[in-house]
Amino acid sequence: MGDGPEGARASYAEQARELLHERLLVAADDLLADREWAAITMADIARGAGVSRQTLYNEFGSRQEFAQAYVLREADRFVGIVEDAIAEHADDPDVALTAALTGVLSAAADSPLVQAMVADEPTGGLLALVTTQGAPVVGAASDRLAAFFAATWPGLSDARARTAADCATRLAISHALLPTDAPQRTAPRSPFRDRPLRARGA
Repeated sequence: MGDGPEGARASYAEQARELLHERLLVAADDLLADREWAAITMADIARGAGVSRQTLYNEFGSRQEFAQAYVLREADRFVGIVEDAIAEHADDPDVALTAALTGVLSAAADSPLVQAMVADEPTGGLLALVTTQGAPVVGAASDRLAAFFAATWPGLSDARARTAADCATRLAISHALLPTDAPQRTAPRSPFRDRPLRARGA
């Protein structure tokens, strides 16, 4: 893609599509504040975003694909929270991970999507996207975190960064879906301290 008219048009089209996707996903957020996921139709989402149902299907293909994109978008937001917390406390992995888990669990408590998963019926479709069908979400979050861990703590081997990222992702999902205490009390008690982040030979 160049800098000429064709490249500019393509770039504009990509940006417009990203804005449309975000608009549709935000519409789902608004709807989940009032009703269960199983009661929300694609027509409801399209109407909430101010577009036609056909436009929604053109962009996502099916309700299941839309749900997958919706969950991936929320997972991406949570990974951003983790990255910000770790960057602020990079010199102390234990403090960094405690702050990261606290931030994620606090955000999860206010997330319409996570709360819909917590209340989800087995046929609702959302919970499966982070459990029995959770490979895409867990994989995407783990990949991004592994790269971030390796960049933040260069002493980590790739294998340890991957292990730490996978553990952190699964632990956050577990606590977000089955909270037992306030985030500020749960995170410091987490068994995932800095052990997986020790450097080679530590």
